[in-house]
Amino acid sequence: MRVRAIVTDIEGTTSDLHFVSQTLLPYSVTALPDFVRKHLEDETVNTLIAETAEIAGLNADDTEALISQLVTWIKTDQKVTPLKTLQGLVWEAGYQKGAFQAHLYPDAFEKLEAWYQAGIPLYAYGAGSVKAQELFFEHSIFGDLRYLFSDYFDSQTGSKTERDSYHNISFSIGIPQREILFLSDVLEELKAAKSAGFQTAWVRRDTGLLVNEVEARHAFVRSFEEIKILT
Repeated sequence: MRVRAIVTDIEGTTSDLHFVSQTLLPYSVTALPDFVRKHLEDETVNTLIAETAEIAGLNADDTEALISQLVTWIKTDQKVTPLKTLQGLVWEAGYQKGAFQAHLYPDAFEKLEAWYQAGIPLYAYGAGSVKAQELFFEHSIFGDLRYLFSDYFDSQTGSKTERDSYHNISFSIGIPQREILFLSDVLEELKAAKSAGFQTAWVRRDTGLLVNEVEARHAFVRSFEEIKILT
């Protein structure tokens, strides 16, 4: 089937899942408290803290309680929009300090570059905020790769395991679902995309995993090198 656009997950698909869990998340746990305290007067941070208070049912003036809630959300891997935005700001500071660079699999970089050169629009759909995704690709081990992507999608588009999210993406980029390929390492995300009419490819870098009959509804590959498409 023809592919006119590609939407890719990030963590575990284009990059090592452990980069987030072992580098970005621990950094945000350590750095977020002081970042919030130092930037409370910033309009953006102030708004995000107010949103956090509303979601958590806490006093908007109790900064320490709100910081504690944010850190708890990080440690329990909660996909809360104001947290994700704050993490993006914290990581931006870390990237700019040179505290880390974003990991990217060489095969993912090479294939994304080839698709870009072939004129196929590329989109990222990550668990982190759009800001965090942009920072990730700006500070990758292969340099600034933001040029590769036409746009980014995050939790504001909807949950990655909900069919409507993929309808929203299709509508946003103006291409029919059946002509969009979605790449991910997470089966539930692929099921949602498939139910919305997307083509799907399961990027499974763990060669020890077996594929059963139900899972076989999704093409599966061990790396981006194995992805073959018609344009």
